[in-house]
Amino acid sequence: METSKKIIYQTVPRLFGNHIENPVKNGSKKENGCGKFSSYSAKVLNDIKEMGITHIWYTGVLTHSSVTDYTAYDIPKDHVSIVKGRAGSPYAIKDFYDVDPDLADSVPERMDEFTALVKRTHDAGMKVIIDFVPNHVSRNYHSTMKPVYIEDLGQNDNRSQAFSPINNFYYLPGQTLELRFGEYDGHFAYNEFPAKVTGNDCFNVNPNVNDWYETIKLNYGIDYMNGGQQHFSPIPNTWHKMLHILLYWIEKNVDGFRCDMAEMVPVQFWEWVIPLVKNSKDVLFIAETYNPSQYWEYLQKGHFDYLYDKVGTYDLLREIICGRATTWCLKQHLQSIDSIADKLLFFLENHDEQRIASDFFAGKAQRALPALLFIATFRSNPILIYNGQEFAEKGMDEEGFSGMDGRTSIFDYWRMDSIRRWANNGHFDGLLLDDEQKQTYAMYKKILRLATEEKAFSAGRFYGLDYCNNDNPYFASDQMIVYLRKYENELFLVCINFDEQTHHVRINIPENAFNILQIPDNKVSKMKEMMTGKESLCALTYTCPFLADVSGLSAKILKFNY
Repeated sequence: METSKKIIYQTVPRLFGNHIENPVKNGSKKENGCGKFSSYSAKVLNDIKEMGITHIWYTGVLTHSSVTDYTAYDIPKDHVSIVKGRAGSPYAIKDFYDVDPDLADSVPERMDEFTALVKRTHDAGMKVIIDFVPNHVSRNYHSTMKPVYIEDLGQNDNRSQAFSPINNFYYLPGQTLELRFGEYDGHFAYNEFPAKVTGNDCFNVNPNVNDWYETIKLNYGIDYMNGGQQHFSPIPNTWHKMLHILLYWIEKNVDGFRCDMAEMVPVQFWEWVIPLVKNSKDVLFIAETYNPSQYWEYLQKGHFDYLYDKVGTYDLLREIICGRATTWCLKQHLQSIDSIADKLLFFLENHDEQRIASDFFAGKAQRALPALLFIATFRSNPILIYNGQEFAEKGMDEEGFSGMDGRTSIFDYWRMDSIRRWANNGHFDGLLLDDEQKQTYAMYKKILRLATEEKAFSAGRFYGLDYCNNDNPYFASDQMIVYLRKYENELFLVCINFDEQTHHVRINIPENAFNILQIPDNKVSKMKEMMTGKESLCALTYTCPFLADVSGLSAKILKFNY
């Protein structure tokens, strides 16, 4: 059984390590700078670890299409019209066996610099997760770093066939790709004949600006042109190639993979590949998922360790934070996922979502503190923190390809102002942070360390108390959520208040909870308020409610020792 709750820190090296003060819109790498693998020094990694982080997900590690020219290093140049932004999408991979040259201090030594980063991360006591992008690749995919005995993706495809089980890509025979947008900067228009199917299942030659036009879809043996017929025997060529890629990165000592758009790849592939990979090393597989009706299939048949719970917990928490929903909706959702809750990855931010502190979301980080307290203590499942979230990053920049949308662009050479302030010209002392940023960081550190250091939250038993307080006139059941967590002789009572007002509550704890969790009735024990550190003596009993004052946008987390 795990005895440490997984706290995953998603960080984008290109952004995290770039501390330029005033980047320019649509700026080049030369103009705006770029973070490096070396930006994660031993001190930086130790500071991240001290926040309670157990795993780092380095986003954008693999080389992907970009307008920056690295042909001097035998890296193929990308046509500007199939690159989103100047830096390009980290999910338009153009060589599965290489790392992004943007992130290297010395381009020829870029892989050595990455493996050194992996070692530094391990030395700091954390594990390494990278992206695995199985559904699509860059339109300009060509591996120059693969082993010589490995056939490249699409190298031997029969391009006269729209579908073939032995092809790696899908084609539109006799047709030319037509991109009617984008910048050309004096270049010839991009030419692709025959056209390949675009990554988001766009089966025509005219992808629009909202399509994943910079990518092409990989073929896993499903003939979409003929009703989705499956050709899984013999094992499709693409499956073998992707297995080799996963094993290659395991040899680089990575500890897990966040699998991009996992539901766009047949579950049969995951059923085949994950056990084979885990035979080599017990690595984590996290699926980016958006279809709750398929969750069981991808957990049970697909063998994933964890799945995104965006369409569910994230969406509901966002509605509650913004005052558009009550905790009733969340409680109903939690009942529906009870059997798989420990397998879901909870988060409040990631690279796809708007920043909490942005004008498009909550406007200030404090509004989301109850939600953070909830995801950190509710169940034993992992949670995700996105770099800058801990410093109330606002994401209110107009970077270039990404307009001012409350997100931090993954397509442009940019930086996060809050991380720049924390870095303070390499001192990493946070002296340039404003009061809100300092307060947010202090709260994140306290909450995340609580979640990882107290075994009740990683390996403890759970008992929900909402069902016996829903009709309680002395409990604000539409604004609060309450539960127990227990590990050995330690019991936690957690009452979270999403309201801005303080509530004076009387919490019913039924006799059944005492019996199931083996809590001694009416026995005086030491009680500690985990948010304030205040200690006292107290007793719990099922014969009368427990009285508590719960501050607005906060929680009462009480620890009892028996």
